Amino acid sequence: MDASAIISSLNDAQRLAVSAPDRATLVLAGAGSGKTRVLVHRIVWHILINHIQPHNILAVTFTNKAATEMRNRIESLLNISTRSMWIGTFHGLAHRLLRQHSKLAKLPETFQVMDSDDQLRIIKRLLKNLNIDDTKWPPKQLQWFINSQKEEGRRARHMESNGDIYYRQMLAVYQAYEELCNRSGLVDFAELLLRAHETLRDNEELLNFYRSRFQQVHVDEFQDTNTIQYAWLRLLTEGKDNLFVVGDDDQCIYGWRGAKIENIFNFQKHYPGHQVIRLEQNYRSTGHILRAANTLIANNEGRMGKELWTDAGEGQPLSLYTAFNEQDEAHFVVEKIRLWAREGGLRSDTAILYRSNAQSRQFEERLMTTATPYRVYGGLRFFERMEIKNALAYLRLMNNQHDDASFERIVNTPTRGIGAKTLDNMRSLAREQQLSLWRASQFMLEQKQLSARAASALQSFLSLIQKLGQDSTDLPLHEKVKFVIEASALLDLYKKEKQDKGETRVENLEELVNAARLFDYQNNNDDEENLSELDMFLAHATLEAGENQGEAEEDCVQLMTIHSAKGLEFKLVFMVGMEDGLFPSQQALDDVGRLQEERRLCYVGITRAMQQLYLSHAESRRLYGKDSYPRPSRFIREIPEDLLQEIRMRANISRPLSTSPNQSQKISNNSAYRLGQTVRHAKFGEGVVLQTEGEGAEEKVQINFRNEGIKWLMLAYAKLEKA
Repeated sequence: MDASAIISSLNDAQRLAVSAPDRATLVLAGAGSGKTRVLVHRIVWHILINHIQPHNILAVTFTNKAATEMRNRIESLLNISTRSMWIGTFHGLAHRLLRQHSKLAKLPETFQVMDSDDQLRIIKRLLKNLNIDDTKWPPKQLQWFINSQKEEGRRARHMESNGDIYYRQMLAVYQAYEELCNRSGLVDFAELLLRAHETLRDNEELLNFYRSRFQQVHVDEFQDTNTIQYAWLRLLTEGKDNLFVVGDDDQCIYGWRGAKIENIFNFQKHYPGHQVIRLEQNYRSTGHILRAANTLIANNEGRMGKELWTDAGEGQPLSLYTAFNEQDEAHFVVEKIRLWAREGGLRSDTAILYRSNAQSRQFEERLMTTATPYRVYGGLRFFERMEIKNALAYLRLMNNQHDDASFERIVNTPTRGIGAKTLDNMRSLAREQQLSLWRASQFMLEQKQLSARAASALQSFLSLIQKLGQDSTDLPLHEKVKFVIEASALLDLYKKEKQDKGETRVENLEELVNAARLFDYQNNNDDEENLSELDMFLAHATLEAGENQGEAEEDCVQLMTIHSAKGLEFKLVFMVGMEDGLFPSQQALDDVGRLQEERRLCYVGITRAMQQLYLSHAESRRLYGKDSYPRPSRFIREIPEDLLQEIRMRANISRPLSTSPNQSQKISNNSAYRLGQTVRHAKFGEGVVLQTEGEGAEEKVQINFRNEGIKWLMLAYAKLEKA
């Protein structure tokens, strides 16, 4: 294969990048511009044209999937094996280096790599050994602290507390954790990178060997590198200027997990003779979508700058939908997807993108109601999430003390000192005497079969469950759910978790309260069963969680956060919840740096769309247990008006302009109710009609109740009175 054959299928900018002179190179690759193609062809160019041996090439990616794809493409182009090449993730390559040089790394040959769960268990055990109260020093918070310090290249022995008692305790745990891992031959993920860097840095002969071996170093998704990853790359390429990186400063969206956008800018300082090549031709999206993305991201300061373009035509304008509330938003989106499918489109070509995981619930419920297959990408369905299942388990055990599955799930969540031995004895007794775990635990307490400490912990748990039931008896469903979440200490448990995960869990619990508030008891209840509202809500949650997700190969709608959507593309995309305070988040509104990252996230979301993009926001929204009347997202306002086509609401989905009988109007020709009409319900009290849907026996009415909030009711069962 000659040079022309390698680059003949590439555009001009791609050819320039692939055949660039051998010096430090930064390829600014816009969304959908073919960055993987450039990396693969650059490696092929080195092997065929520059006659570099495959084992002299290093290529670093961020996922095993990307590494596998790169290997497969190289092998198909060259018809050779890539086994001698170092192609893999940062963690995978660091692990390979440490295995080969474990003695220099001061590790046993048989060292074990811990995953995140293993690491957390080690930290919990360490706290117990040190007699440290894990309610004051949550293990997950300590785990985050240890990993974040390692990612910055900091060892405990090199850090000072400067008189801060809290920080001093964190450092003491970090130091003890390091000593335990060293004694046990254990290595966590963050340690892989830090130890690999230190091993190279502190062993000049080894470092020179790898500098000589890796004549060309390639990096994908360079904007996502953290401090220690970039330090590792610099160490290998210092003085050689043989670093070829592909990245996009406009797609740096992982600052919350350590990614440093500064690395792209520092690259230019650390490699003075570098060259910058821009890939701006997009092969994914239409012209209108790209112009919206370009105009939006231009509001960020300090960019390196590029302008995406396409020769595939302008396409359709972006569609903007203003929903009355989050239910109307979900209804609109799902109906558009169903229309897409009826007209021959694949559901798997559609995606609903949201900023927060908690937003998925409304869309999941609507998709289930309409029997539309869907899949939550990179996560769990709402009612399958750990924190939701924990909260429901408290409600179930409170409702039925002999629910063994719920007892098992929450007896030590949050941790309350009920040990494994106590639980094993309890299970054995329950099995032998055919008792529930609740009854078995009572028997063990009555017979004084437990140590004083175990007995106290177990009695406290039983008393808590009984008190939850007694104190919430007369509360409305949503207040009952909220009370249990707070009184069980679940909310406090997740508030102590650091960074995005803990915040997400709290948001999901608050959304569970909202789900209970909006639960349609009338429509779900069967008069013959005469179940309580809590019984029906728990059954509803079980049925929703029990519905299996669509299989990977099945034609289903894709639901995901915008973070999860990075690297993916869909013909039809809905970006929902486009409101100030939600996207961008409330915290970002007061922080310029965070606002710029949120704008980059919006840019990523927009550029996932290939043919058609819908943006939606709601005039009112109940999220995280609170009612709000948000402004449309500033990101919508940053898109040129000529690119936006506003969609009007359907005739039978109207906004209440007035509650005056003289100004009220029919919602639809066949409805018995008028927009803004005041009605009364036997249980929920007085409310105002907002909208109706369907006709005849299928007609539903949405009512804003004064004390209960907004609810959908089936008219056939609601037994409404006109006030």
